[in-house]
Amino acid sequence: MTPNHKSAISICLTAILAFAPVTASAQANTFSGQAVAVRASVIGVALALSDTGPLPASGGSLQTSLASVNVLGLVSADVLRSTASGGSSSSQSQSAVANLNLLGGLITADLVNSAASGTCSGGQAAVAGNSELVNLVVAGQPVLVVNPNLALSLPGGISVVVNEQSSSAGGNSGSMTVNALHVTGPAIDIVVASAQSGITCA
Repeated sequence: MTPNHKSAISICLTAILAFAPVTASAQANTFSGQAVAVRASVIGVALALSDTGPLPASGGSLQTSLASVNVLGLVSADVLRSTASGGSSSSQSQSAVANLNLLGGLITADLVNSAASGTCSGGQAAVAGNSELVNLVVAGQPVLVVNPNLALSLPGGISVVVNEQSSSAGGNSGSMTVNALHVTGPAIDIVVASAQSGITCA
């Protein structure tokens, strides 16, 4: 082996050793997410319909759907669909329900949809969320304004929150949860179209 070859190999080994610690300690963004079309607890009985389950911290993609559901007197709906995904520098979750009827017609809507997302930029986390409700009618009254966390009180101690949003974001981590509808009352807790998405930037 010539001196030149020895020198080249030495330089290569030095470069590999110099960069190896950087490669070994490199970290990836981590994610969270879950979407549920209908989650309900009534008189101690709980159910979750079209639930993706939690997204792994490493990311990936989850999706689930139901053609229709009819729990007599509680909820009926068509085309329940939920997705959650995370990868690279973003995470997203979305849930949608069509032809919704809650509590024997007390609350109806042609379409209920929620979405939440998290992104990383320059090591900083940002989150966003929104919901869409088409032809929402509550106790016979159309609801046209869906600003975040619109609260409605109904007879019988029933409360409805439309476009319920909660978020946390600071530094390199953030999470957003959007519940398109959240109905509570005596022995009743129903969430329709729930989407949660979070991210922690490396």
